[in-house]
Amino acid sequence: MATTEVILRQKVEHLGAEADVVKVKRGYARNFLIPTGQAYEATKGNLRNIAKLKEVRARREADELAEAEKVATKLRKAKLTLLLSIGQGGKAFGSITNADIAKALAEKAGVEIDRHQIVLDKPIKGTGEFEVPVKVHADIEVVLTIKVKAETEDAAAEEGADA
Repeated sequence: MATTEVILRQKVEHLGAEADVVKVKRGYARNFLIPTGQAYEATKGNLRNIAKLKEVRARREADELAEAEKVATKLRKAKLTLLLSIGQGGKAFGSITNADIAKALAEKAGVEIDRHQIVLDKPIKGTGEFEVPVKVHADIEVVLTIKVKAETEDAAAEEGADA
């Protein structure tokens, strides 16, 4: 298998960030990375000009870290209460997943995060208070406290208030 070295111009998922010199298969570099402008060949002349890319990378990483800090402070203040459908026997219908938590954060707290950033070992299938870690950035992790209430309790309370 023939490989070649390329210098990345931008962050490439599962490969690296700006100014990284990475070894990839020659066809991947020739047919995808270089034509799309994501990388260029690692020649001696190009390797000397890597300092500019390192500056761009440092600025981008600083901006990402600052943005992650803002999101982390919003998450620390957020108080989520989610409803779970419970049957008569106390058995839950369905569960609360990381996608449900991400949707609730977007609606109630105004924080848009990817569901993959929420570290949930298994879906929540009971009521109570749960602490869910959220990986906002590679260096920042926030523990989010979520209250899960039974949907039947709230429905009965609303019917009683209407009467």
